[in-house]
Amino acid sequence: MKLVSVQVGTPRSVPPTGDGQPWDRTWETAFWKEQVQGPVMLRFLNLEGDRQAAVGIHGGKDQAALCYSADHYPAWRRELDLPEMSGGGFGENFTIAGQAERSVCIGDVYEIGEALIQVSKPRGPCFKIAWRWRREDLLSRVESSGRHGWYVRVLREGLVEAGQPVHLEDRPHPDWTVRAAADVIRFRKRRPELAAQLARLEGLAEEDRERLRQTVRRSLAG
Repeated sequence: MKLVSVQVGTPRSVPPTGDGQPWDRTWETAFWKEQVQGPVMLRFLNLEGDRQAAVGIHGGKDQAALCYSADHYPAWRRELDLPEMSGGGFGENFTIAGQAERSVCIGDVYEIGEALIQVSKPRGPCFKIAWRWRREDLLSRVESSGRHGWYVRVLREGLVEAGQPVHLEDRPHPDWTVRAAADVIRFRKRRPELAAQLARLEGLAEEDRERLRQTVRRSLAG
């Protein structure tokens, strides 16, 4: 496993496109990320130089950095006919080869450079994925394919750099891949028993655990 590229970005205002599509308006986003050359400090709340537009929805200790599989990009370039799409195209901070949602597990601990990170939650893709690439069906494609990415929390701050290996240090929940967790969270009302199981995972972000617990409580009450 290898950290192929590192990206950071700050909020920007995107002007209307004039094409009458949903993104034909002024909107704020930090989705556009620039690749970093050389080492960058990964801190408990974010990468140095990276900021979020929708603070409160994005960011925080359980969403310190967003990871995405480098292995997904060839398929996206082909399917979307976007040969220019590359690392950072899905707004991620870390583009990693050799990892994907079906192989990475909630609670996994990885060492990258000086830093130690832990997988905290699946990425819940939002409409800005479609708006960024001006493809109305891209959000549904991401959700149905499971190529959505995942967030990590930082257990040890440190410098990270593109090209470094990604070492698995611990895997406490091998049965709970990112994809499995994402499916349970998305369809939690259909399978409250699985929602209850996932809610007990200490490695899962507290925000998601509480959402699952609420579903379970409603199921028992109804």
